Amino acid sequence: VQLQASGGGLVQAGGSLRLSCAASGIMFSIHVMGWYRQAPGKQRELVATITGGGSTNYADSVKGRFSISRDNVKNTVYLQMNSLKPEDTAVYYCKAALWSREYWGQGTQVTVSS
Repeated sequence: VQLQASGGGLVQAGGSLRLSCAASGIMFSIHVMGWYRQAPGKQRELVATITGGGSTNYADSVKGRFSISRDNVKNTVYLQMNSLKPEDTAVYYCKAALWSREYWGQGTQVTVSS
């Protein structure tokens, strides 16, 4: 199983980034896919999740600014991040989950400058 996250970088406050996470080795369409983030000195936290059928869930801190989507043909999940704030700075990880099994990607750094 491999989850390859990409798309992070340095952006000014108010800017946008789009993260991608390509999955292999799993039946992608039946997994719940999620984005999580971990800022320095803080615990990893949920950003957004999406089920195989497209139902989504967001952390309150990103509602209205971030959008999660998936392409079950390309086995890829996306996180569109708009109106970025300095407090969004973190390493962003993607996760695939099915029942009790979880798989994590390697993370991609997002830095938002003020």
